[in-house]
Amino acid sequence: MGLNGAPMTYEVLMAQRSHIIQQSIRQAAGDMRLMNPVALVENHPSCRKNREGQKVLPNGQSWRHQMLLLCYSSKILSEANSLLKLQDPNPGKLFGFRFRSPSLPFLLSSLLQSRAHPKLSAEQGGNEGDSDVELDDYSDVEQDDDEEEYDQLPPFKPLTKAQLARLTKEQKNAYFDEYDYRVKLLQKKQWKDEIRRLKEMKKRGKTDLDDYGYANIAGENDQDPPPENVSVPLPDMVLPPSFDCDNPTYRYRFLESTSTVLARPVLDAHGWDHDCGYDGVSVEETLAILSRFPANVAVQVTKDKKEFSIHLDSSIAAKHGENASSLAGFDIQTVGRQLAYILRGEAKIKNIKKNKTTGGFSVTFLGDIVATGLKVEDQLSLGKRLSLVASTGAMRAQGETAYGANLEARLKDKDYPIGQSLSTLGLSLMKWRRDLALGANLQSQFSIGRGSKMAVRLGLNNKLSGQITVRTSTSEQVQIALLGLVPVAASIYRSFRPSEPSFAY
Repeated sequence: MGLNGAPMTYEVLMAQRSHIIQQSIRQAAGDMRLMNPVALVENHPSCRKNREGQKVLPNGQSWRHQMLLLCYSSKILSEANSLLKLQDPNPGKLFGFRFRSPSLPFLLSSLLQSRAHPKLSAEQGGNEGDSDVELDDYSDVEQDDDEEEYDQLPPFKPLTKAQLARLTKEQKNAYFDEYDYRVKLLQKKQWKDEIRRLKEMKKRGKTDLDDYGYANIAGENDQDPPPENVSVPLPDMVLPPSFDCDNPTYRYRFLESTSTVLARPVLDAHGWDHDCGYDGVSVEETLAILSRFPANVAVQVTKDKKEFSIHLDSSIAAKHGENASSLAGFDIQTVGRQLAYILRGEAKIKNIKKNKTTGGFSVTFLGDIVATGLKVEDQLSLGKRLSLVASTGAMRAQGETAYGANLEARLKDKDYPIGQSLSTLGLSLMKWRRDLALGANLQSQFSIGRGSKMAVRLGLNNKLSGQITVRTSTSEQVQIALLGLVPVAASIYRSFRPSEPSFAY
């Protein structure tokens, strides 16, 4: 019987069983490239026979001829391989596990990702200026009149809930409009004060920089020591939709350590019921090597009864003046039962005022396989709102090469980061083994009214398959939550409506 109790043909049943056997052989051998043929044999005494007296399968075909043809063809192919001296690509082994050939598109996609270079904090001798934030884009801060307008506003007294309840609808709208306007002006003022502070630190840092472009803090030892850090509770996890005394949210709370090493448990939100939910630990640390080179190290280890995975992401950066920096990193990734060791490096140069060029490479070790890759990336800012990022690269291993390119355009809100509206358009291209993959995605987030936000994501590839995601959050129109009943009703409708069985091989 098939899905929903529908009858299944003999051919479909045998195709499914053959596929299951082949999958089991591939998993046991650790090589998904294996294509073991499957033959059907029927030796039951009551088996049907044809006119020639040969036993036949339920579909009427003689299995003996198929079996002999399969054996002879396998023997002929084996002898041809020995005569032609074709090498059987035997995957390498590491820690007793057999590894398959690496997925070059996956490694290339990881290489093409933009990475922020670590920077020193103020306590470590840095100027707290983020290289990804262009302070020159805010050169008109002094000429803006929003700050003066905020200072000239009359006093504003917030109303209580009881006072708001006595207002009419028009009065409430006018009150909230005035409140939002004042909050926006205050946020603009605070943001501009922060920009001025960063500019002052940048100007002051230029007068006392060492050969590496970092601030010289040798003379700051005579000042008063900074106040000691105090452990504070970390944000609690999201509460479950219904109360369960065995849920780890109610049982575990932890403090943020005063040490530079930050250790946190890894929660599996999709684990078993009444389980602790913690299957691993995550450790992060930010340090300054020789007080000059900022470094970030993040390790996450996950272990349960069946699987063990580790993910390491480490990088160290060096600053070369104000317009150049370099980065070196070492990563460990777990893909299925495979461990990949990645060495990477890149250099970022600021060509002009609003243009940055990055060149990088990576070397991936996967058993006996070595994959090397190169990339070039360019970032261009067009005004305050529009920015373009283009990257291209190639990855090569075992005589095969994968090529890829990404293009991303980002349009920010006029008052960003005060206004959270943001739209991103991304295009990607990947070529490997004569296959060309094209993809496009559009992401946009914007506000709807005062207490509602919406995020829309569209994705499409060259095979005309994609996904549309719409996410809405609101604190006013609570009835929007009733839309969540639509997929439930659709699922109930499909369960009662008979449909044709479909099988995937």
